[in-house]
Amino acid sequence: MMNPERREFKERFRKQLLRHVRLFSAAVSTGKGDWVVKGFIDIAKNIYTISVDTKVISKIMELLLFPKICQFAKDNGYKMVFCKEQNFYPDITFIDSKDNKFAVDLKSSYRKNGKEVNGMTLGAFTGYFRDRKSKKNITFPYGEYAGHFVLGVIYSRTDKSLDERKVYSLDDLQNITSVIKDFTFFAQEKYRIAIDRPGSGNTKNIGSVTKIDELIHGKGPFSKLGEDVFDDYWMYYLTKDMARGIDLKNAPYKNLTEYKKYKKLKR
Repeated sequence: MMNPERREFKERFRKQLLRHVRLFSAAVSTGKGDWVVKGFIDIAKNIYTISVDTKVISKIMELLLFPKICQFAKDNGYKMVFCKEQNFYPDITFIDSKDNKFAVDLKSSYRKNGKEVNGMTLGAFTGYFRDRKSKKNITFPYGEYAGHFVLGVIYSRTDKSLDERKVYSLDDLQNITSVIKDFTFFAQEKYRIAIDRPGSGNTKNIGSVTKIDELIHGKGPFSKLGEDVFDDYWMYYLTKDMARGIDLKNAPYKNLTEYKKYKKLKR
């Protein structure tokens, strides 16, 4: 069971992060809700529109938010440590005066409709997640963190058709359509927005809820069960290939319903 002091540290950090959401939103959007980024510019002052590729948008979003995140750390007395490599966890580590560490991953996803997003992945469920003392692909061992958080941004893709081959000048700046708009930020503990299935593809990453309300308010299936259940579930979760690799015909469970039955949990 989690000790009350750690729970207090985590909730304080989340509330501090939420108070800065307004600043994060102002850093990426205009008064009308459009993205402040219009394109790439070359030395001849030609402007090229941005692709709606999610990886490109995500990286530019990180660059825009960086000054505000630094301001958040300064205002609240945190030291910041950034990940060494692109595939390291987490994106940013915040450390307070008592050496409590908080992991924050920056995540973004686009709205599929008014109630759902495309989804996010929330980090690996193998490697450092299972070996809590491991230093491989992680800034500090997983077990040293007081809390694991997601700072997320939800956005809408523009409705207008875009010609990515068109080149603009600086005089056209106000007429260039932003590729994304209408931003909603949220800050939640990772376990509160996780689901009981891996994310997209064959990667060994934890999937997220896709309903916007559940992301913003942290209402995933583990939110009522607690972080201890989340940790136990994913530390021993096996994909079909992982089960075959240790000579098991089937994994012990593949969803929360089967997990509760396997563990003889009544809740």
